[in-house]
Amino acid sequence: MAMEQRAEQAPPQRRRHQQQLRRWQKASTWARLIREAEALWRVNVRDLRRLGALELDQLLQEVPPSIRPRVNRWLAGYGALTRLA
Repeated sequence: MAMEQRAEQAPPQRRRHQQQLRRWQKASTWARLIREAEALWRVNVRDLRRLGALELDQLLQEVPPSIRPRVNRWLAGYGALTRLA
C-alpha cells in the first residue's frame, strides 16, 4: 500500500520539476537575449554596417536567378532599398 501511494505521488512531483525547469530555461533565454542586446550598444555602428553589407552581398549572390523577380516583388512590398539584378 505504501508503494502505491509513492507511485501516485511521483507524477505531480515530476510535473512540478518540469515546470520549474521550463521557467528556468525561459528566464535564462530572456536573460541571454537581453545581454546580447545590451552588448550591441557597445558595438561601433560602422562595424555593424560593414557586417550588414557583407551579409547582404552574400545573400545577393545566393539567390537563384530564377526567383529573383519574385524576391524583388517581396522587397518592394517590404519597402526595402535593395533590388536584385
